[in-house]
Amino acid sequence: MDVALLLHSAWLLPVLALLVALDGPFPVVPSEPLLMTASAVAIGAHDVQMALGLLAAAFTGSVAGDHLLFALGRTSRRLARPGGGGIAGWVQRNIARRPAVTIVGARFVPAGRLVSATAAGRYGLSPRRFLPCSLASSALWACYMMVVGLLLGPLTGGDPLRGLAAGIAMGALTAGAFALAERLRTRRGSTSGNEPAEGGSPGLAAAAGR
Repeated sequence: MDVALLLHSAWLLPVLALLVALDGPFPVVPSEPLLMTASAVAIGAHDVQMALGLLAAAFTGSVAGDHLLFALGRTSRRLARPGGGGIAGWVQRNIARRPAVTIVGARFVPAGRLVSATAAGRYGLSPRRFLPCSLASSALWACYMMVVGLLLGPLTGGDPLRGLAAGIAMGALTAGAFALAERLRTRRGSTSGNEPAEGGSPGLAAAAGR
């Protein structure tokens, strides 16, 4: 397969938007490596039009995927027991009181998008409040991915194969860094005692919006 032909195909942008949307409910979909690769190649080749197209596709797919997760959350039952450790516990404790901070912050943590967008629907956050949170988190994430491409561009020189290798390596390093940070945080918490729970279960009335 000609990687260069694939990355310059007319199908790239709609397929990328679809993969980013599906990456929400199905995190195994390889949208981020593809986006990193394509952005690194576009920026390395100084192809501004392609880079802007990738940014728009990533943003559109992210917003669409967020709303798919939000809709799934609204049709699911509320979790029986709030709290817990990791990203899921943090989202459950904060989604009602600080939805913007929670949704934007979780977007950059592995599985955070899935947890936060679903929890927003599950706990009754109104679509009116969810939309700007999704727009903000999607815009920041798309720009972050393009910055990664900007950093990788000089290393790849516009070569698609080197861009693919760099994108996969960058994705693995990012996931590893988050995993290491979470492990250190958990270990530090276990030595200093459990952190008091931050509030109770997010209530439907509180989440519905002021």
